[in-house]
Amino acid sequence: MPEVVAAKPRTGKFNKNAARRVRAAGKIPAVLYGPGYDPVAIEVEPKQISKILYSETGHNTIFDLAVEGQPSAKAMIVDWQLEPIKDQLIHIDLKRIALDKVLRVSVRVKLLGTPVGVKTHGGILDQVMREVDVECLPADIPGHIDVDVSELELHGVLRISDLPHSDKVKYLNAEDATVAHVVSIREEAAPAAEGAEAAAAPAEPEVAKKGKTEPADAAAKKAESGSGAKK
Repeated sequence: MPEVVAAKPRTGKFNKNAARRVRAAGKIPAVLYGPGYDPVAIEVEPKQISKILYSETGHNTIFDLAVEGQPSAKAMIVDWQLEPIKDQLIHIDLKRIALDKVLRVSVRVKLLGTPVGVKTHGGILDQVMREVDVECLPADIPGHIDVDVSELELHGVLRISDLPHSDKVKYLNAEDATVAHVVSIREEAAPAAEGAEAAAAPAEPEVAKKGKTEPADAAAKKAESGSGAKK
């Protein structure tokens, strides 16, 4: 049974002070978007949103959103913002979902097993892509994509083309894009050494640039206008 998230419409001015009052009351300011609908400013319970974000399907979870005074809608979290010091949710963007419309989402890649190149040759498994972009119907969104890397040799490469494929899910990344590879310790150490040499080199004098600096509460302004940053 889908998770049900209760929400209340927000009224009045939508600025940083109004958002602070919502958070002071123990709620999260949010905006609900969707094709064919005007954006709706709402407030939701942080515990419910956190439960969804930290579930197995994470931000790709489709749930029932019950906005007070409005018909229930299928929705998912498309963007969220965390307070950097306390790591608390301070704003989220939600999107109405039509179950018969194809979606583009990012899905986590889970690497299973220990590569033979790590076991027998002392290599290091480097995961280049932790998420991949896919296109599918909402009901077909995978919670994560599992791939066995135990046969990966030293200098072996796992590409998009090596991930499990099906008719229901289409990968949007290039088929030859590197998801993970096994590298030697020397290869890993080389960039670090180059960085140390660069740090030791005398720095060029900086030229002062004109322009405004972003105010400290810019993140809150951006959040209330509907923009946010990921995990």
